[in-house]
Amino acid sequence: MLESFPYYLSLIVAIVLLIMLANKIKVAYPVLLVIAGLLISFIPGIPTMHIDPELIFLIFLPPLLYEAAWGISWKELWRWRRIITSFAFVVVFLTAMSVAFVANHFIPGFSLVLGFLLGGIVSPPDAVSAGAILKFVKVPKRMSSILEGESLLNDSSSLIIFRFALIAVATGQFVWYEAALSFSWMLIGGVGIGLVIGWIFMKVHQYLPTDTNMDIVLTMVTPYIMYLSAEELHSSGVLAVVSGGLFLSNKRHLFLSSTSRLRGVNVWESLCFILNGLVFMLIGLDLPEITAGLEGVSISSAIGYGVLITVVLIVGRILSAYGAVMITLIARNFITVADTRNPGYKVPFILGWTGMRGVVSLAAALSIPLHLPDGAAFPQRNLILFITFIVILLTLLIQGLTLPYLIRKIQIPNLDETLSEEEVYHTIRIQLAENALIHLKTHYSEQLSNQPVLQQMARKWEQNMAIADNELMAEECKLVYLDILNQQRQWLIQKNNDEKTLDEEIIRKHLRYLDMEEEKLSFL
Repeated sequence: MLESFPYYLSLIVAIVLLIMLANKIKVAYPVLLVIAGLLISFIPGIPTMHIDPELIFLIFLPPLLYEAAWGISWKELWRWRRIITSFAFVVVFLTAMSVAFVANHFIPGFSLVLGFLLGGIVSPPDAVSAGAILKFVKVPKRMSSILEGESLLNDSSSLIIFRFALIAVATGQFVWYEAALSFSWMLIGGVGIGLVIGWIFMKVHQYLPTDTNMDIVLTMVTPYIMYLSAEELHSSGVLAVVSGGLFLSNKRHLFLSSTSRLRGVNVWESLCFILNGLVFMLIGLDLPEITAGLEGVSISSAIGYGVLITVVLIVGRILSAYGAVMITLIARNFITVADTRNPGYKVPFILGWTGMRGVVSLAAALSIPLHLPDGAAFPQRNLILFITFIVILLTLLIQGLTLPYLIRKIQIPNLDETLSEEEVYHTIRIQLAENALIHLKTHYSEQLSNQPVLQQMARKWEQNMAIADNELMAEECKLVYLDILNQQRQWLIQKNNDEKTLDEEIIRKHLRYLDMEEEKLSFL
């Protein structure tokens, strides 16, 4: 392990450089990392990478899901709950069923149960891939909300299908009523466990004397405790993390200080940045291990099977997207739906094209045991693993590289907003200043007349209300202010060097204040 440490360290540096390159050439970084991992794996003398599925499920998955749950809007999730749950559960099940029948019919030696096992593995799209791609193009808020919401839930539904199929292969039987009870417990128990543990941690933050560092550490251990607790009770650890994360996200202003919230965001963004980079690099690096276990079938035939399953997944998701729109248009006649307008053919197609697969699929395939309980080799394990790899690679390359072009070419109509995001932001900024002035003059009129500092604050809010939007956003003003801040930094550093007895910590406080002022420029 210690001998390989320089290799792993160089991988992290390579990941950072490759993501920088991806941002430069405007390509989604998961695509570039997988390709780079493939190329590195062919270099002679490179250590063979072995991915332990427990490493993915336990180390990587809980924090990534938890961070995604903190980032999503509960309001948007609830607004689009019907289409999100249909994609996360119904579409995942239909996808797994489609893969099962196709694999059973076209791949020699594949039973229907093995087909469902493969379907459960490859059915969930990867949220990180779609999110990385959508960074470079503008899509309506409703689409990003649906994709984010689906990604939170589809991993749990696909892993449930995978577990039941795995049990059926191992035991040779499938008892439907036992499966129904187990499925219900995984759903209800997972959500319940996540909410209970989330509530406990919220109370810990509220009533124990924590500081900022303790708050951040507690947020980092929370998803692991949720996941492990649910898995120990044979429930869904993924649903526990998602439900608990959503609960705590909506209560964050009740139990976390402003300092903890601000610093926590920085820590979590850095952590998830490197975790996401590592998992996609590992996918490419794992190719030698995957191909080494492929026996009894030629590489060309295995690639053909992978292409076939990929086509089924892409076509099935696009058809499901159009089907979801049709059902919504029919259902609006009987129930209240989030939007009664017809989105046309563009939105469902793009929604269907965002079906890139990722590391959860590979981890599920790797977690298939080598042997059955009776000691026999697990049937078709290596072929399932290879097909999963081909599916991930092709969906990332084909859909990942073409999605930005299609979004720009199709020009999806925005059915929600009549104003731009910047216009809405500055409108609320003016209303916020007006609200502050009213509160100040209503409740603190005496202090306002006696305190110069409060008078200065009131004048600032009045100026915010008076300045037009285009003046607030003037880039020229931002550049001038940025130059002044840099000049102040140089002055502080020079003063610190010249005055030997001056406490440097005082200078650092002023420098931190200038950093915060510069950060505020992105909100002006």
